[in-house]
Amino acid sequence: MDNIIDGPPAAGTEAETLIGSLERQRRTFAWKAGGLDADALRVTLGAGPMTLGGLLNHLALVEADYFTYKLLGEDPGAPWNTINWDEDPDWEWRTAADEAPEVLYRRWEEAVARSRVNLARALENGDLGRPLKVGWPDGRTPSIRRLMVDLIEEYARHTGHADLIRESIDGLVGEDPPR
Repeated sequence: MDNIIDGPPAAGTEAETLIGSLERQRRTFAWKAGGLDADALRVTLGAGPMTLGGLLNHLALVEADYFTYKLLGEDPGAPWNTINWDEDPDWEWRTAADEAPEVLYRRWEEAVARSRVNLARALENGDLGRPLKVGWPDGRTPSIRRLMVDLIEEYARHTGHADLIRESIDGLVGEDPPR
């Protein structure tokens, strides 16, 4: 799994393929959202409120929620455990415009790093079929496999959003980041 961060292997295990796919999405998202100042991170398209800063914050939350709370049943940590989500369900989107770029980038990068460690821990003690520690509100408990598919889908959707927003900022286009 040495080069798994570059993308899924041509012929790997199921875990290597899912992890590689998620890593490719993360790498592409980082490229599309990377290297921008505060004004650029606040750019929206049309009437929609979505920004690259909001996406950085949102995906940091998703990483913490899925790979710390749901996967392991552990506290996702600050700032996520300090927010009253019932009163402010869009906190990660709403507050991104007030955050410095370095805070947003660091928050996302740290969440991804923690997710990698947590997934490795979980897979040491079982395979992709192992149930998550925290199930769905309807009582079903998905597997690690389902969590991985959901995260790949989440990143694919938001990397598409990031692609459109970034192109509107400075014309950056492309499918894969340069090596």
